[in-house]
Amino acid sequence: MEPNVRFWIAERHSFIQRFLQWTELLDPINLIVSIEKIEKSRQLLLTNEDAAIRDLENQRIKDAWKRSLSTVHPDSSKLIPVPFRPAAFLPFTAPMVFFSMLSVKSLKSLILPQVSFYTYTTTFNMVNGNASYNRRLYESLLLGTGVIASSSFFGLFPVLFQMRVNHVLLKRALPIIVLTHVSGMNVVATRSLEPIRGIEVMDKEGNVMGYSRKAGTKAVKDTATSRIVLFGTTAFIPEVFSHFFVRTQFFRQYPWSLWTFKLSCTVLVMGLMVPLSFSLFPQIGRMKGWLAGWLAGFIRSWTPADLLCFCLLPVLGFWLMLVPSILRSWYV
Repeated sequence: MEPNVRFWIAERHSFIQRFLQWTELLDPINLIVSIEKIEKSRQLLLTNEDAAIRDLENQRIKDAWKRSLSTVHPDSSKLIPVPFRPAAFLPFTAPMVFFSMLSVKSLKSLILPQVSFYTYTTTFNMVNGNASYNRRLYESLLLGTGVIASSSFFGLFPVLFQMRVNHVLLKRALPIIVLTHVSGMNVVATRSLEPIRGIEVMDKEGNVMGYSRKAGTKAVKDTATSRIVLFGTTAFIPEVFSHFFVRTQFFRQYPWSLWTFKLSCTVLVMGLMVPLSFSLFPQIGRMKGWLAGWLAGFIRSWTPADLLCFCLLPVLGFWLMLVPSILRSWYV
């Protein structure tokens, strides 16, 4: 069994434990660890499976798990490209969110930040999404291009609206609302093939039982929820703090300090929210009893095991106007 999957099945962490685990996996050092060290760590985990799970207090075993979980995709067992590893998410997206939320008078000045932000998040969602189903290269390219274009378009909508509206509260709130919803829908659209084709479902021993569309739907929904919490909070709190900061005497003396204050606030809030949002849901979803039997009816091959597991991969749209029709098509 893939070591990363085995780890998440064996370790049933609480939210606090998952949060602490993610603070270690998001360590920037994981971006520069050599391939040789990763291969040695994987070899250690593969050759001594039982000890690797039981002996987590051993520093050598602990470091091996840290390298493996932060650099290797649990479905494909392939190395995750450095820019799209979980530890790279904060350094790349925090500046993009900051520039995307700036008040500008020209639409052109916001096109590059928006396109850059949604290009990165779309690619991140694809790379770290569930890889247990068949997906052709041209499907990924066409889907990714469409999601980037549509997400960028709806991300620019607040600027078009602000040019025609003078209501101060609405002009401040609309960019936050749009960023939050488009970020969630970006996940839904990027990983839209998972609810259509289904993702692998396993028993407690890690044996693949088949593919489930319901499991794919839940995986996408949980990931989208975590992104909504992440980017909604990251966009909202700096705006609130900035509202009070501009009323201070310090701002009147140094008006340029607003940029520095807002950027610092964005990075700090997002630095806390990234591990928190990644920890909202466990990496492996678990279903027991009657629910496991109910789900078994939706997969291609059946076994009487009571415990089903499926990979959710929350490390991260069908456009706002299409949400009702999408939800109806899934649940009708």
